[in-house]
Amino acid sequence: MDFSGKTVVVIGGTSGINRGIAEAFAASGAKLAVASRSQEKVDDTVAALKAAGAQEAIGAAFDVRDAEAVAAGLKGFHDAFGDFDVLVSGAAGNFPALAAEMSINAFKTVIDIDLMGTIHVMKGAYDFLRRPGASIINISAPQSYLPYEGQSHVCAAKAGVDQITRTLSMEWGLEGIRVNSVVPGFIEGTEGAKRLAPTPDAEEKFKRDVPLGRWGQPQDVANACLFLGSDLAGYISGTVLAVDGALYQRGSGRPGQMIGQMLRSMSKGSN
Repeated sequence: MDFSGKTVVVIGGTSGINRGIAEAFAASGAKLAVASRSQEKVDDTVAALKAAGAQEAIGAAFDVRDAEAVAAGLKGFHDAFGDFDVLVSGAAGNFPALAAEMSINAFKTVIDIDLMGTIHVMKGAYDFLRRPGASIINISAPQSYLPYEGQSHVCAAKAGVDQITRTLSMEWGLEGIRVNSVVPGFIEGTEGAKRLAPTPDAEEKFKRDVPLGRWGQPQDVANACLFLGSDLAGYISGTVLAVDGALYQRGSGRPGQMIGQMLRSMSKGSN
């Protein structure tokens, strides 16, 4: 897919899956703007995007919890590159914790990053979206529709993200703006994968849980985003697309059980 001359903004695009998405758009010739909280990561990613083939690449450091900082950062991107053709909102925070043992502030932190961060990005970018034709892609998670033990905060936040996706697909669809969510499966090399499968034996067990028989690669998620950002997906909006090798057809399964068992074991050990 050719994104030459297109402006693509990736929030949270300096690490993990989101960086892979940014690099895929760069390889397709887009002008890239990336943001995260770390200026060091931003600088490193901008250099990598230029090397990957981006027509141009810039970045900014800001916290998605700060609505004014988000708005200012996005305005800077618009001043440099013009209207946004593709906006990927991928900033996220997560940690395992049982609800009864989690502080209200800890719960709120994830809500502020995942949920409030998403609406800050949506509202901050609204005036800068190409009309018609802009494509927004929110990076969601299976916790948006599957209950996971030790993930009540993330389940609540990501369910809200997907409802924002569905609602804005209707509100902004009138202006020719598409809004979709992408739910990554188990993606090799991510922090989540390393946490749940720290050994080769555990990794093989998890692979057997995936109907397609393998873990995903960052490029698999990036390919879905390239599709949703392209004219090929011009009539797709309000969709939550799982890129998971059919894993989530089986519910939360082994990962959900392991998180709960791990947290309960830790809790008993501290008593």
